Amino acid sequence: MTSPIKIFILEDDEFYSKWLEYQLSLHHDREVRKFATAGEMLKHLHEQPAVVTLDYYLPDMKGDEVFKRIKRELPDVPVIIISGQEDVSVAVELLKEGAYDYIKKGEDAKQRLLNVVNTICENVDLRKEVTSLRSEIELKHDFGKRIIGESKVLKQCFGLMEMAAGSNITVSITGETGTGKELVAKCIHYNSDRKKNLFVPVNVAAIPRELLESELFGHEKGAFTGAVDDRIGKFEVADKGTLFLDEIGEMDMAMQAKILRVLQEQEVTRVGGNKVVKLDVRIIVATHKDIGEEVRKGTFREDLYYRLLGLPINLAPLRNRGNDELILAKHFLDQYVKESGNEKMELSEAVSAKIKEYPFPGNVRELKAVIDLAAVLSDGKEIRPEHIQFHSASSLNSVLNEGLTLKQYIHNIVKYHLVKNNDDVLLVAKKLDIGKSTIYRMLKEE
Repeated sequence: MTSPIKIFILEDDEFYSKWLEYQLSLHHDREVRKFATAGEMLKHLHEQPAVVTLDYYLPDMKGDEVFKRIKRELPDVPVIIISGQEDVSVAVELLKEGAYDYIKKGEDAKQRLLNVVNTICENVDLRKEVTSLRSEIELKHDFGKRIIGESKVLKQCFGLMEMAAGSNITVSITGETGTGKELVAKCIHYNSDRKKNLFVPVNVAAIPRELLESELFGHEKGAFTGAVDDRIGKFEVADKGTLFLDEIGEMDMAMQAKILRVLQEQEVTRVGGNKVVKLDVRIIVATHKDIGEEVRKGTFREDLYYRLLGLPINLAPLRNRGNDELILAKHFLDQYVKESGNEKMELSEAVSAKIKEYPFPGNVRELKAVIDLAAVLSDGKEIRPEHIQFHSASSLNSVLNEGLTLKQYIHNIVKYHLVKNNDDVLLVAKKLDIGKSTIYRMLKEE
């Protein structure tokens, strides 16, 4: 997930400030901070907001002085000046010095300010997408370099991926959890003639049923409670590119009917709207379920099944990929060493045997987690058997049976991530989605 867009509001009028905070916070992808004094706000500039709204008349500092401080530290951040008085000469001077806009407080000021901030945020989102797209295109998406292994079943998979990349056919990817279905979809997209356009992943299982239609098709302002403005859906975002629908087997029957119509007509209508938007989208779907069996059970539409089947690619579980387990284990260990800056590490022969014996129900994803943890636990240049810890469902049950309190479990999780990330509290707080003060408090309590 991308980080939220930070918006700073510097406003000493408490009512006006709270109103702005509420309106701007209606967008789930924004983080709004309000400040009553310039001194307080300037202390937080290191957090690098994406936009600042600045009340020109403040109790502790002149507006033009605050503006210059902001532009000196963050020259590319848009600053919107809000003033209770109309002073054309001041407005012109500030705009010349780089202010994004100058708004006089009045009846239409609030709406105008919201419109300006929304426009800036949309541009920030667009820049993020462009940056992401460029970084993906710059990566080498050679199948053999992006998907590690030498097994016969994997090479057969490469052949199918090559066929898929050379055509516009719908692709259906099946395989157990952790086998790398999204990576395969990305490789197909970035080796196709659509690679200069967006690859848009959507995890169907992760989106509540009542929100999925809006997420995929978009909505018009006022279509439902909370729809404060127009929003385009993932189908429109992926126009001329590829839409990847992960865990398609989790989609309910009503939504399946709507998806079928979109695929047949190659057009979409936003929720609450009437305008028909034509599309040119390549569809890749993935699931860990047997969709044919779901059709027989009556939980998946047969007509949609045949529409999505296209070119089927089945990813073999890691336990059926021969020596790929060891090849991947060494790759993940080298990757860890490179990212952490540690000295080169090796797998002992006993560890290699232990890895070969384990079935890896979580597949490649589980193997990477096991190797990363082993590298953290190792105190030398070699990974030994005692460093390899498997956490299958049975292992998890044994952990839960240790009889610890919830607080103790949380302490153990935090301590593990601190060790793994070289005691970088800020990084761990971000990864675990908790406040850094919570971590510091835990450390004091030990």
